[in-house]
Amino acid sequence: MIRNSTIDRRACLKGVGVSLALPLLDTMAWADTGTIATPQPPVRLGFMYMPHGVIMDQFWPADAASFLTSPPPALDALRPVLDQCLMMKGIAGVPNGPFKGAPHALELSTWLTAALPSAEKRDEISISISADQIAAGALGAFTALPSLELATMPQTWKENQAGLNEAYYSHCSFRSPTQAVPAETNPRNVLNRMFHKQAPGGGRTPTAMSPLDRNMLDLVLGGANDLRRTLPVADQRKLDEYLDSVRSVERRIAAIELRQQEAALEKAGVRPSRRRDSDSSPIEIKIPEGDRRSKYMQVMCDLNVLAFQTDTTRVCTYIGSTPNGVSYPELGFNDQHHSTTHHNNDAEKVRKVAAITAFNIEQFAYMVKKMHSLREGDGTLLDNCIMMWGSGLENGDKHTRENLPFIIAGKGGGTIKTGRFLPDVKGNQGDLLTTLVTCAGVPLGRPIGIATKQIPEISANS
Repeated sequence: MIRNSTIDRRACLKGVGVSLALPLLDTMAWADTGTIATPQPPVRLGFMYMPHGVIMDQFWPADAASFLTSPPPALDALRPVLDQCLMMKGIAGVPNGPFKGAPHALELSTWLTAALPSAEKRDEISISISADQIAAGALGAFTALPSLELATMPQTWKENQAGLNEAYYSHCSFRSPTQAVPAETNPRNVLNRMFHKQAPGGGRTPTAMSPLDRNMLDLVLGGANDLRRTLPVADQRKLDEYLDSVRSVERRIAAIELRQQEAALEKAGVRPSRRRDSDSSPIEIKIPEGDRRSKYMQVMCDLNVLAFQTDTTRVCTYIGSTPNGVSYPELGFNDQHHSTTHHNNDAEKVRKVAAITAFNIEQFAYMVKKMHSLREGDGTLLDNCIMMWGSGLENGDKHTRENLPFIIAGKGGGTIKTGRFLPDVKGNQGDLLTTLVTCAGVPLGRPIGIATKQIPEISANS
């Protein structure tokens, strides 16, 4: 594994039938060109989605000068890393065109495509390739997984707005104009993909981990001691942090699975023997509720971080929730997100929508802060990422799309200037996606969706 004082960046810890990617260590040859004199970590591109828009006066900073010192309430969780963020006001969404009565079928499906579905083939999937899959097509050649598509819960809402295919409600990633990419809602399956569990004969299998598999994981992680002794102190610390994270994520996934099993038993009228009177009531993994929803989302965020840290993939999309049918009892109310956004300026409903927005941004902040805490090269993992949080609607009450909410975190390997709020940017959703994908080092043959240009203000040279 060790050669000329470097480790191949595709090196991994191996056991019988399993393997685990390593984080990007200083002693690795990171550059895809094969040169190691001045190695540069790769740029990763991530997207995290929330439906139904925001309460605008609680989301947008008052002005550029107060962005870092007095951010609005919705950004409170991002305060420690606002200097690593960029916000822009003035990004227009895709016009509804012939689909005036389909705001929720459009908000997610157009978010990364910046394009409308075909009006002639409404009942089929017919839309442009999404920005994440364009990036995966270029960057995926260098990683074990071209991309990861994650979601908090499967979509169950059926509305058939304007006769559009139901897939438009639950997908933001499209590998081709006719092929939607399903998002994985089971964190165990995500871990298995990253864990490279191999079937007899060398093939990979997506089956869930059994207790035996967890023992195999312990053996693989334990075998890291031999590698650790060959590393400099800084890489030893980085490897220890990474292995602790892997163990922590696996334990938390196991805990979620246990709660799911206990919830099923309680529904059948059987009290789980291991549950104490002081324990919280178990929940089902399909619809995380109570104080567990944030823990579930944070596990998915941690898997995103691990995937980027190990260069298992350089592209990840996470649908925090899908349009319609979602509630947030952990915030102290059971109102559905969608119905609450039709607040008509009712103060209590506005408060609830603001709380939902802050909750979702808090999960994004959790992921961004973790990336900022991990050293990589001369900076942090976040320095080498472009993380976009946003929504496909501006105002859920009016279904407007003229000024979409976005937060960009990370410097994109030095291509993006952060710590700023730009209050008057002229551009559209396609312009933004085209700019970010280009900043990630992806060559584009043409703009994305409705784009007509790149947004120069984003650049670190602006």
